[in-house]
Amino acid sequence: VRVMDKIDKSKRDDVSVSLNQQPINWQQVLTEIISCFDCTTGTIHFLDKATSILKLQAQQGIPAFLIPKIAEIPMGKGMAGIAAERLEPVEICNLQTDDSGVARPAARETKVEGSIAVPMLLNGTLYGTFGIAKPIPYDFTKEEISELLAIGTEMSRFINS
Repeated sequence: VRVMDKIDKSKRDDVSVSLNQQPINWQQVLTEIISCFDCTTGTIHFLDKATSILKLQAQQGIPAFLIPKIAEIPMGKGMAGIAAERLEPVEICNLQTDDSGVARPAARETKVEGSIAVPMLLNGTLYGTFGIAKPIPYDFTKEEISELLAIGTEMSRFINS
């Protein structure tokens, strides 16, 4: 299991810059988050408050046949749904060998291993989730998780604003 030395400050700044563009290009934001954490795959889901369904806003590296399965995610289902329900990050070191039941069976089709789903929270209110993953087994550090939560808060400020 490899660990990142430090979060790349310039790549982290790119995320903030993209969030301050109007209109926000959520695909670009996702690409920059993926790059910042040296990942290959990711998703952003916004919470539809009327239905409590997480709706896909952006994705990178997800096989086309899986898109219909992740387009709408109920609270409590899969990593994103559980992160939304618990209001805390949900991490799996190796999605390919995980047997916790947290990840849905189709998630293995992404071919990723180290993955994390993070709630987008602002003042305790859920706005959605985002997830990133690496093609290797990986445990995100406390520093990385803290930074991912901060990014989630920053993103929340711009959703439905």
